[in-house]
Amino acid sequence: MESTSPISPESHRSSSDCLSLRRSASPSFPYFRDWKFDFQSNLRPKGVKVIYRTKELEEQQARSRIWNETWLSSFFYKPCNYELFVKQSLNMEMAIVMARDAGVDWIIHLDTDELIHPAGAREYSLRQLLLEVPENVDMVVFPNYESSVERDDIKDPFSEVSMFKKNYDHLPKDTYFGMYKESTRGNPNYFLTYGNGKSAARVHDHLRPNGAHRWHNYMKTPNEIKLEEAAILHYTYAKFSDLTSRRDRCGCKPTKEDVKRCFMLDFDRSAFIIASTATREEMMNWLM
Repeated sequence: MESTSPISPESHRSSSDCLSLRRSASPSFPYFRDWKFDFQSNLRPKGVKVIYRTKELEEQQARSRIWNETWLSSFFYKPCNYELFVKQSLNMEMAIVMARDAGVDWIIHLDTDELIHPAGAREYSLRQLLLEVPENVDMVVFPNYESSVERDDIKDPFSEVSMFKKNYDHLPKDTYFGMYKESTRGNPNYFLTYGNGKSAARVHDHLRPNGAHRWHNYMKTPNEIKLEEAAILHYTYAKFSDLTSRRDRCGCKPTKEDVKRCFMLDFDRSAFIIASTATREEMMNWLM
């Protein structure tokens, strides 16, 4: 894509179909432009609590009310991505309890290949962004931007990837439809993977997960708004190992029929077949 726009703490909406992040070889992150962080030799994030998947945890989740959710029942006892989707819901339910016990105000579910771009607030801060949300709003939706494959030698997507395809919610309709064919490059959908964003919810009583991308409430329909500038940055298939790792952790046969029971999205299915049957050179050509 030729049309790009820089992302910065003073980001604003533009008619560009793609958004460019400045590349940096240092531990400073490109979406923070020239801001520096004193990581020294320890890159381990502070304030992060890791919950390990122990036998005790699995026994606790086996008694979860998630197993009574009829909307999720079609995903039960299926392999690969379907199993992951159920595990995400179980983990989100546990996170709600932990957040409520800790007095946390907001909760959001992110994958390890995602970051939040909190544009639109008075300062470039997720905390400030959520503080400015009206009190009667229960949930805010962050439209997602999807990374574009730039090079075949990416090692650290968060510091090396600089180009994102903007969500259609953040684009003028004439730009979205006018550049649709060029931006999809023959793929069946605008994004390779999901396109419905992710949401943050206030930690209220009766809160529940509603899939990996939304929250809901057992007692009421949440009041939801969609953010006009803030976004989820999704670094999908940003490096070569993202392609091969799916093959290595899933036992499905690389056939068009069998991958349907393992993967929900068409691109994930195609990626699994390519990774299972092609040479490294063929995989590189396909990915690029």
